[in-house]
Amino acid sequence: MTVSRASDAAASLLAELVENGVTDVVISPGSRSQALALAATRLARDGVVRVHVRIDERVAGFTALGIARERRVPVAVICTSGTAAANLLPAAMEAFHSGVPLLLLTADRPPELRGVGANQATVQPGLFDPWVRLSMDAPVPGDGEWDDLAARAVTAAMGADVDPSGLPGIAGPVHVNLPSREPLSGALREGFTATPGAAPAVVAATPLALERGPRTIVIAGADAGPAAEELAFAGTWPLIAEIVSGSRYGRYVVHGYRELLRDDALGGRIERAVVLGHPTLSREVAALLRRDDVEVIAVRSGGEELNLNGRTHAVASVTVTDGAADRSWLGAWLEASAASVIDLSENAPDQEGLLSTDFAARRDAVRVELEAVRRPLDRELLVDAVWRATWPHDRLMFGSSRLVRVADAVLGGKKVPVHSNRGLAGIDGTISTATGIALASQADGAAGVTRVLLGDLAFLHDVGALLMPPDEGQPRLQVIVGNDGGGTIFDSLEVASSAPRDDLDRAFYTPHTVQLEQIALAYGWEYQRITTRAALDQALTTPTGGRQLIEVPLER
Repeated sequence: MTVSRASDAAASLLAELVENGVTDVVISPGSRSQALALAATRLARDGVVRVHVRIDERVAGFTALGIARERRVPVAVICTSGTAAANLLPAAMEAFHSGVPLLLLTADRPPELRGVGANQATVQPGLFDPWVRLSMDAPVPGDGEWDDLAARAVTAAMGADVDPSGLPGIAGPVHVNLPSREPLSGALREGFTATPGAAPAVVAATPLALERGPRTIVIAGADAGPAAEELAFAGTWPLIAEIVSGSRYGRYVVHGYRELLRDDALGGRIERAVVLGHPTLSREVAALLRRDDVEVIAVRSGGEELNLNGRTHAVASVTVTDGAADRSWLGAWLEASAASVIDLSENAPDQEGLLSTDFAARRDAVRVELEAVRRPLDRELLVDAVWRATWPHDRLMFGSSRLVRVADAVLGGKKVPVHSNRGLAGIDGTISTATGIALASQADGAAGVTRVLLGDLAFLHDVGALLMPPDEGQPRLQVIVGNDGGGTIFDSLEVASSAPRDDLDRAFYTPHTVQLEQIALAYGWEYQRITTRAALDQALTTPTGGRQLIEVPLER
């Protein structure tokens, strides 16, 4: 029986990760990482960790990111050496800028094979340095030990340390490079297992106490969560909540905020903005945060501190002191907000009317239904249908497509769990991330469906995420693609006014004729092509319990 120092070290590392709260490991197959993969699968058989296998490292990275987004504990992703490690970079960058804990475990050649032209060997130590909380190049097993690597990695990934400023650290990715020599694997030691433990607690900081005095608004960007709504309520302040914030609900949420920020009587009179999360969806918010006459207080949440005006005050948390609320300030915002509400309910089917025993009510409902059936779906109706179908037991993921900006502009308040990769707002990894969210939430007992709403280019960019191992549990997942045949988001950007139309189409719109139904068939997904609101409502609210691809054709 082969004895392998690599296997012994890998077993110790994986066991220590589990003991420090890691519940999920994502693996991409490879020779140099075999000891790590085999230790993980052994622990999975014992039921102490969940293992997910993805052949594409970029998909693996974003799947791990999605699991970590939902569970808020580090998820390990294992890959072999060479370009495999580089394919984790997009997920690592997003995790850094979004403050998501991730463990990048990259197998490597030993030092004597680096820089000498050895097969599949490159410079991996430091590969992720600008985007990680901690980077470690472990010794080769036998030259040194891997003891305490896992504990250090998990602590840094959780932000459970304290940074040089004295504030608690921010969660993010950690890179552990793991070189080994042959034999690359052998029999695991007898009785090898692990005892699941808890991740280290994040150090609590003393919150900054805010007086109610200045004319204040609360801005909730991506991943702000319930804390933004709670702060707005405590301070009696208007709440500007992006659709991706998870904070767009409550008594003080502001509708039509873009126009109101441009209004001198409202936006022009703001004296202080308290920011939670990462706001990215409107130029009006960015312009406000650049103003010299506005005090900006930003609660730290990601890899870079928000500081658009050069004097933003970064804090770990905030609270509100006692004092008189400025009801006139809040009232002016809420009055303008009420006048800005966009009511799309007239386009939704009247289910009560259709079932009514009153002939006139049923007749009117049928007429409205027929009008809705005849009307083609547009972006506003699409985002409204998805929003209405989603409830607290569900999960909703927005891709970085034109649709998320439409949703931000027209949708009202609702308390539902929302995710999006707005750390860097790339289109890559959207389906992979949503799959990870679905796997994590449903493993933790969520009874609902995970829906991901994205455009056709974001879908095609991550189409490999549709491939899932047949021996793994299939999540309840609806992928809803608004297909307008290319990148229409560029039609509303500066390039549309400067580029010749043919050049705009070729280099930016990038038209395609891909048949999504054939893709769904190839990957074993259920498929529906939907053109009416009634059919869309039915498809969204009667999920089959498996993986569904819903295509909604849209006009450019």
